[in-house]
Amino acid sequence: MVKNSHKILTLGLALYFIALANPAALAWSGTYHLGQEWAKIWINQDGSIDLFYNISITLDSGDNINFVTVGQPQQDFTIGNATDQYGHVLLPSDASQGSQYQVRVNLYEPLNAGNTIWFTLTTNVAHMIYNDTQTNFGMLFKPTWWQVTVQDLRVSIVLPPNVTESMVTTTQLLWTSTSHEPDGRLAIFWEKQNWTQGEDYEVGISFPKQYLPDYTPPGGQPTVGTNPLSFLPYVLIFLGIIFVVAIVAVGASKKKYFAPVLSMETLGIRHGLTAIEASYLLDLKPGKIVTEMLYSLLKKRAVWVEATKPSLKLRTMPHFERNVKAHESNLRYYEIDFLGAIRPDGTLDEERLAETVIALRDNVEEKMRGYCRRDTVDYYKNVVTKAWQQVEQAGTPELASNAYDEQLLWLLLDPNVKTRTQTVFHDRLFTPNPAWLWYWYGYQHYQPHPTYTPNIETPTQAAKPPTIPGADFANNIATSLEQTSNNIVVNIEKFANAIVAAPQPAKASHEPAHQNATCVCACHACACACACVSCACACAGGGVG
Repeated sequence: MVKNSHKILTLGLALYFIALANPAALAWSGTYHLGQEWAKIWINQDGSIDLFYNISITLDSGDNINFVTVGQPQQDFTIGNATDQYGHVLLPSDASQGSQYQVRVNLYEPLNAGNTIWFTLTTNVAHMIYNDTQTNFGMLFKPTWWQVTVQDLRVSIVLPPNVTESMVTTTQLLWTSTSHEPDGRLAIFWEKQNWTQGEDYEVGISFPKQYLPDYTPPGGQPTVGTNPLSFLPYVLIFLGIIFVVAIVAVGASKKKYFAPVLSMETLGIRHGLTAIEASYLLDLKPGKIVTEMLYSLLKKRAVWVEATKPSLKLRTMPHFERNVKAHESNLRYYEIDFLGAIRPDGTLDEERLAETVIALRDNVEEKMRGYCRRDTVDYYKNVVTKAWQQVEQAGTPELASNAYDEQLLWLLLDPNVKTRTQTVFHDRLFTPNPAWLWYWYGYQHYQPHPTYTPNIETPTQAAKPPTIPGADFANNIATSLEQTSNNIVVNIEKFANAIVAAPQPAKASHEPAHQNATCVCACHACACACACVSCACACAGGGVG
């Protein structure tokens, strides 16, 4: 198969620099190597494949290894079983981020330096078979690529029933040997010793369409070939032309769908989210997210709460009401949507409010594309912790009050905001500012016996309010948050039902049929060509446990 070298160079260099820009790749420190990477593929009648991996990892030095991520050919895959050499059932999970499709396999116990573990993983991957020629289907496959040497790489592809060796054509990587499965299906076998990251390794298979009679492939076709030997001249020419120019790019281009493992995947932490965007990542309920939006608009003096029962009744402040467009530069997209959900009578339109939450969700998900969600969540939890530290370390009640105001939206993400506020202010007074509409809203509506009425239109000209005991302040905040979340709309059920789940692509993959694979070896003419770690290889293959 002849490749376009300048496309490889362009793609390879782009992916290479993306990898260099990945700060999370430095999260794990140590050295390791793979004793084996064995991949076995069964081609199914629905155009999917069952993909079995047997991977052996030795930790030479450095941090313990707690999990391994294994690349998948494309995004539509279903995870099957994972077990280690001792029969422990492992917990695999989808660790895909952006265009990197991976399964994370958590080891039964951490792997220490000097030790080795091997485990197996089975998945089903959809839409792997394409049109190759007018009469043939084809499939291309790259094994999971690693940053270290793989001492023993093996790939075995089991073809559909009744396909014979004379019907098969392959890519430039000629097969090592063939064998037959216990059910009689033909298996093509490749192997390579000491596979390094600088070597491209892609195997392809082509066979007559009639052996998948009910399958209709997606668009596009991977040109696999017409004869096992016909690619040899092209391989030599190809290597001669691009050896000097593109060896790095060829190595990097393997990251097309496999990222290095044993490191934090993707682009790392997604910085720059607002507190309200982070509230979605931290799994706040929709009512609390909308309450956060309300507090954000109160801080900007864009709205005022006229009533709280049976639901909120809002009034757009005069300077915003006269010219909302002039103030949009000071508003976030979700704040503008929130204002659009206020009806003329001051009540909230449940459906438009739900659309506001959906738009927030979709924007955050788009911003998270290519970034590590887990690390980003941890980062924003740490932002909340640091916000509290600023309040706690303030030297005077006035400074603490100001710090609380400045960090308010982050502090509200803490599920223990009431207790934490009581702890910070239990031995000091809270000194509110007349301009803090977010505070006076709660004080006015949820304080049993309010003694101060703020000047909402011109709060900066109002008389200085009285100081408040910390415990009373904390209770006021907690009460206003809780009741606002509960009374944000009249029809909670309608609001909740209007928040549709995030769209998920329809999956064509399914539970793998081959959960217990044999050894990935070639038993040619009953001459054993491999030995499984867990058993002595026989022509029928050995089990892994």
